[in-house]
Amino acid sequence: DGVQRTVKFDTCVLAAGAYSGQVARLAGIGDKEAKVASLSVALPVEPRKRYVYVLSTQGKNCPGLATPLTVDPDGTYFRRDGLCGNFLCGRSPNEDEEPECETLDVDHGYFETDVWPTLANRVPAFESVKIQSSWAGFYDHNTFDANGIIGRHPHYSNLFIAAGFSGHGIQQTPAVGRAISELILDGKFTTLDLSRLGFERLVNQQPMHEVNIV
Repeated sequence: DGVQRTVKFDTCVLAAGAYSGQVARLAGIGDKEAKVASLSVALPVEPRKRYVYVLSTQGKNCPGLATPLTVDPDGTYFRRDGLCGNFLCGRSPNEDEEPECETLDVDHGYFETDVWPTLANRVPAFESVKIQSSWAGFYDHNTFDANGIIGRHPHYSNLFIAAGFSGHGIQQTPAVGRAISELILDGKFTTLDLSRLGFERLVNQQPMHEVNIV
């Protein structure tokens, strides 16, 4: 209703996806004039629009049921979707081709020029595929090093961050959920030490790049 209210909490987990950077700014994270060094560093997470296309092969000569998620060297990917010959596919654009994020409209021309040629070259059955449906969504892109930021904020001891996974978060979600719960309940990582993925690497300007994240 537009009315601003104060919310009190003992512990907060900042996991707002593509809008995590914006929510962090509400807590003063990223204030360049802050006297505390860790507060002057922003949470570098922003939306990046991605398209997903659903293809139908009519079940003819398509990759078998055991086909895993397959990623071409140029970044084009596909995987099976159900048992009826449908596949999901897409490709992240180059930095200089990033689409605007004002809407969730799908660019079908991008499929024709950038996705389909690679698919057809990789899998002959994809030469005659038909698009069944499509959608667009947002990655919570970490502009610093494209890796997740996991752990307690160095200034706010009761604020935990789980954001910036840049498209591979769904593969890491179970481990991240466990890690954050351990920090809250035990005060430390007990299963896997994920300290290297903490906010401190932003403060110390120590990016953690990883090659071939899918």
